[in-house]
Amino acid sequence: MISFTEAQLLGWISPLLWPFLRALALLGSMPVLGTAPVPARVRIGLAGLIALAAQPSLPAAPAVALDAPAALLLVAQQAVVGLSLGFAVRLVFAAVEFAGELIGLQMGLNFAAFFDPMSAGTATAVSRFFGTLVAWLFIVINGHLLVIAALAQSFAAFPVGPEPFAFLHQVQPQHWGAEIFATGLWIALPLITMLLFVNLVLGAISRVAPQINIFAVGFPVTLGVGLLGLVLTLPLMQQPFVMALDRLLDQFR
Repeated sequence: MISFTEAQLLGWISPLLWPFLRALALLGSMPVLGTAPVPARVRIGLAGLIALAAQPSLPAAPAVALDAPAALLLVAQQAVVGLSLGFAVRLVFAAVEFAGELIGLQMGLNFAAFFDPMSAGTATAVSRFFGTLVAWLFIVINGHLLVIAALAQSFAAFPVGPEPFAFLHQVQPQHWGAEIFATGLWIALPLITMLLFVNLVLGAISRVAPQINIFAVGFPVTLGVGLLGLVLTLPLMQQPFVMALDRLLDQFR
């Protein structure tokens, strides 16, 4: 008859349980894989696969009885670290969408708002376009693999321990919100400058030739120049996106 002790069972479960919980929290909060169209069973299966594949390279996890109060603290720690990692990635996406909001505001397209099923809220046309584009860019540059690598490295930077909130005191994730405005303005600045120049020219024309209906002429001109500038500046989006993603993932390495 096969028999095993509770200590042996904990020794088998612990190396897989804590990485699984941290990966599950990450997959539930990060963009693309953490959105509503991805079924929960798929996320659970991916979290189990990541935990199983990364287990040989992870540091040894403490064997804690699952019915002990310390186990609840360990679960809280994995949830906090995993959610924070997904939150960091989502901030980079929010920065790109914020750039789309600024550009759409300057182009006069912010009135074209519609329901976004991903965020269950309203989104403007340019912001939604940037969000879809950056989701494709995230997959093309293997951003999902970078996030999984940062998840595995986070067990060395923040090992499984009985202090779940020590991570929050160390990295201060509440300060990451500034990345949205810095990266968003960086991406939108070329187009904002171009459209500002167009508005200055239209203003000068309205003063030189008052008989021209500048309101009828200005909107199609601003929209056309904005769309042209949007096409020309799209290749420049990759560099600030990758740099912002690396900066935030470095917090977990």
